[in-house]
Amino acid sequence: MTDHDSYIAAAPEAFRPVLHRLRELLREALPDAEEMTAYNMPGFRIRGTVVASYAAFSKQIGLYFLAPAISDHAAEIAEAGLKASRTGITFPPRKPVPDDLVTRIARASREHADG
Repeated sequence: MTDHDSYIAAAPEAFRPVLHRLRELLREALPDAEEMTAYNMPGFRIRGTVVASYAAFSKQIGLYFLAPAISDHAAEIAEAGLKASRTGITFPPRKPVPDDLVTRIARASREHADG
């Protein structure tokens, strides 16, 4: 996969609208980020640091940020009924992460990248 469009097009049909929305939200939240692909996942990079990425798996979608951004929002993630790891949130396509939460975590990830 070389770009976000190809990645989304290759994902299961039920996942595509959610992946499109994530890309749109991340683009808006990270206007100075460069779209890229690493580890076969589309992501957003600022000055060499990947601050956000997403992936489609067989039954769920993963949304990844820098670890401090996830921990900063752990309570909100749990309140939304979502599962989080140290660096990501996984969810079924029928229950996506709320838009405002995606935006807030993306901005926090960017701030942590700036140090």
